Amino acid sequence: MSEVDEALDQRIRELLAEVETALYEAAVANTPFVTEAATHIISAGGKRFRPLLVALASQLHPGAVQDEIIRAAMVCELTHVASLYHDDVMDEAELRRGAPAANRRWDNTVAIMVGDFLFSRASSIVATLGTDYVLLQANTFARLVQGQIAETRGVPEGIEPLHHYLDVVADKTGSLIATSAVFGGMVCGAPADQLEALAAFGEEIGVVFQLADDLIDIESDVTGKTPGTDLREGVWTLPTLLAGASEDPADGRLKQFLGREIPDPVELAEALALMRAHPALEQARIEIRRRADAARAHLEVLPEGPARDGLAALCDQVVERSS
Repeated sequence: MSEVDEALDQRIRELLAEVETALYEAAVANTPFVTEAATHIISAGGKRFRPLLVALASQLHPGAVQDEIIRAAMVCELTHVASLYHDDVMDEAELRRGAPAANRRWDNTVAIMVGDFLFSRASSIVATLGTDYVLLQANTFARLVQGQIAETRGVPEGIEPLHHYLDVVADKTGSLIATSAVFGGMVCGAPADQLEALAAFGEEIGVVFQLADDLIDIESDVTGKTPGTDLREGVWTLPTLLAGASEDPADGRLKQFLGREIPDPVELAEALALMRAHPALEQARIEIRRRADAARAHLEVLPEGPARDGLAALCDQVVERSS
């Protein structure tokens, strides 16, 4: 937020601090065990990108009620956190945000049920905002589930793998980030054309957010999970899909690693080294920058001012994460 107007920066920080407190309160259950499990991922921290979008978009017009901003942000973050519990079960994850994943600390049943518990909390809160919010939340949840199913089933016959992957990312990540931007606009009374622009912006920047994570997984040794986790698990991502599509005969050794599990740490180190030296990484960076510019273009219909500038700055910040 360093590029944002100082007064807005302070306002956003205050809102996010309120959201953080409220998240813990929403995760309190009837028993200490469920409370502990429900706050497990929240306690591990996170970027809070979705609450940030709600908060920023809520400042596009004056008059947004603070309590409504906080509740809208909570709905988006609780939905996101709940989905992580389910993702970790399906991915058999070891770590989440640098801590043992809930399915490892307890078991799959606990992780699934805690995810359901947090979804129910999000549903209770969104109901207090109004039926328009409930409808958007329900439609978003449907996309999240369909994206997860599409990812689990794999690429259908006759569909280009990269196209399938980007559709999955749009559903699993872009949809909720788009809803976060729209919720912020709804709270401050933005008109329909601006809500449409926020939805388009949010979906595009959400895809960029995930594609940047794809690159970070290959390049960075400073993340909440082991470098090359997706590569080790045989998960296709933007860089590996681009590398896999290469017709260069010199990529034969690398292609032996792609799309399969790599349990041997020596082989994983070799695969990582080959990926880090591959032109696919620069191709991925170009695509990330292109999509960030496309996201920024959607902001042109929004009112000029610090809030729009703050949203535009996010485009650069998301790209910089993968640079």
